[in-house]
Amino acid sequence: MTDGAIAAPSKENVLIQNGNCSVSILPRLGGKIASILIHHKELLQAPLAPLGPRTRTMAFEAGDAGGWDECLPSVAACAVETAAGRAQVPDHGDLWRVAWESIGSAKDSVTLRGACFSLPLVLERTTTLAETGNGWQLRQDYRLTNTGNDPVPWSWAAHPLFAAAEGDRILLPHTVGKLRVEGSAGQRLGATGGTVAWPVATLANGSRTDLSVAQPPASGIGDKLFTGPLAPAENWCVLERPSAGVRIRLRFDPAATPYLGLWICYGGWPERPGPKQNCVALEPCTAPVDSLAISGPWSRTLAPGASCAWPMLIDLEII
Repeated sequence: MTDGAIAAPSKENVLIQNGNCSVSILPRLGGKIASILIHHKELLQAPLAPLGPRTRTMAFEAGDAGGWDECLPSVAACAVETAAGRAQVPDHGDLWRVAWESIGSAKDSVTLRGACFSLPLVLERTTTLAETGNGWQLRQDYRLTNTGNDPVPWSWAAHPLFAAAEGDRILLPHTVGKLRVEGSAGQRLGATGGTVAWPVATLANGSRTDLSVAQPPASGIGDKLFTGPLAPAENWCVLERPSAGVRIRLRFDPAATPYLGLWICYGGWPERPGPKQNCVALEPCTAPVDSLAISGPWSRTLAPGASCAWPMLIDLEII
């Protein structure tokens, strides 16, 4: 297939709103959730570059690198062998690069469909916003279908980049005591595949740090970590943001998405010159590795014509 660019229309925006909370979605730009506003306070990482065209081969950092995207069928770029031949999956997967189709909407919900190009997979996502007693709940219902004629390997990760400020805190179930290192800028947490204690970890230089507390942007930190497989009671994670007056609580089904990725970035990425991310990504996912090419007990294959579904709830609690 050609490396065609997807044009960014000037007024592509689906808005769902409930009271003082609004969610902006860009179907033609990968179904991106571009903004979550509460009382005019933005909860997502601002774009690092103007929203613009994407291609099938560009690196994720060459885009805007903000907001919330879906990573499918892999997070890392890789080559995977399938019954139909070798497939080349690009950086952060296919879906953030392609236009999604709107297949249903209401005042407080929208259903979109995005089709992968490296593998014959189609993801439907229904986003619903409801008011609760102490804030709002954003619900994501996902359904994945294999539209091809052969079994297809796949992995999925949510990629919500929540803005962070110094002193914000990440909370995990008390039973989580260690995390696997997928990557760490300057190997401050050691090499890929190692483990670190949670929340207080020993750095490669022998010093200790509390990973649960957000650091200032000048720290240059960029760490990707995983935990799991998770038990049924370990079905949540939290980002507390006192400066924004909100507690962001994600809840998910460990039977369907048994792993949790953490991307903690305080000025450590992108590596190119220019603005850096300052965010925490809480990422329910199907695998404890970024690459679909790395197999293990977590590996999944979807039969031809088969579908699977999973939910995720994001409680936006006023504090």
